Amino acid sequence: MKILLIGEYSNVHWMLAEGLRSLGHRVCVVSNGDFWKNYKRDISLVRSEGKLGGIRYLLETYATLPFLRGYDVVQIINPMFLEVKAERIQPIYRYLRKNNRKMFLGAYGIDAYWVECAGAMPPVFRYSDFNIGNNPIINDYINEQKADWQGTPKARLNHIIADDCDGIIAGMYEYHTAYAGKHGDKLTYIPFPIDAITSAPQKYDGNRKVRFFIGIQKSRSIYKGTDIMLRALERLHAQYPEECEILRAENVPFAQYARMVDDCDILLDQIYGYSPGMNALLAMAKGKIVVGGAEEECYEILGEKELRPMINVLPDEEDVYNKLEDILLHKERIAQMQLDSVEYIHRHHTPKKVAQKYLDFWAIQATAHTRYSEQ
Repeated sequence: MKILLIGEYSNVHWMLAEGLRSLGHRVCVVSNGDFWKNYKRDISLVRSEGKLGGIRYLLETYATLPFLRGYDVVQIINPMFLEVKAERIQPIYRYLRKNNRKMFLGAYGIDAYWVECAGAMPPVFRYSDFNIGNNPIINDYINEQKADWQGTPKARLNHIIADDCDGIIAGMYEYHTAYAGKHGDKLTYIPFPIDAITSAPQKYDGNRKVRFFIGIQKSRSIYKGTDIMLRALERLHAQYPEECEILRAENVPFAQYARMVDDCDILLDQIYGYSPGMNALLAMAKGKIVVGGAEEECYEILGEKELRPMINVLPDEEDVYNKLEDILLHKERIAQMQLDSVEYIHRHHTPKKVAQKYLDFWAIQATAHTRYSEQ
């Protein structure tokens, strides 16, 4: 098949493309590289700052559109798959819909359905980015997301595309839950793809300090819970300075980030989720232990009944500290958990396995969904 993937989140589309290519399909990835992360792509559309940058970006996008025709499958990463306003994306989506066979929507991150589900009262989840139980989380980032995705052009675009497209693929348990109530008939869950290492991981031998790694995105630290994790980790280091050390990265390109992960034993990810995202999977593929959201639901949706390689933490500083301290005081468990991490990736997340699941879903989805037409 001829497949077009538009947009990028944490290397999902490029990894999927690699898996699809290994199965003999022709794939084109169009993206901005996910901003400063600068992931690989076949066609680069990057918006520079300022009004002139926006005009240039839109002109480049329209100049590219004739090359984005005649595909068997087009998948967009998010309703906001381009760096322009929702009102400008709508006619571009319509053009892609008209000039290609099938259209699919990725449920991989924040959108209108997730904001509605995560912020619902009574709560859908025991905890989320928006609530802990019945208690709302209040911060500027959450307020911005609600203002962005509730009753806005972005929300309307999201609903238009979700209603119109041939299928929706959720990459995490949480996002599957967000769409299940309204679009269960065209929805599936497929785990994110990540390259598994081909050589045996370097196991922790107990003869040096345990290296904890934390990646910080300054603009999303509170939203991801990195602030809570960092406080717990710094307390741990203060208590056990001869037993552990902290490695940290702040807003670094992906290639540099990946190299830094190589040097750690344990990676601290985000804490408000139920399941691991791409950063966590990258670390596990390298034979690292992940501390983050890993509730039973994430294993159940995969059908995984044996492996529990991640250290699940609640969005609470004391819980994070206690679990970090526990693994530090029981270092003999680290080597086996590192091996379990790699096995977990081999079982569920290799690009070729994941790509085949996409192909199967794309193949069975009917093309009879109502096409969008302007009122």
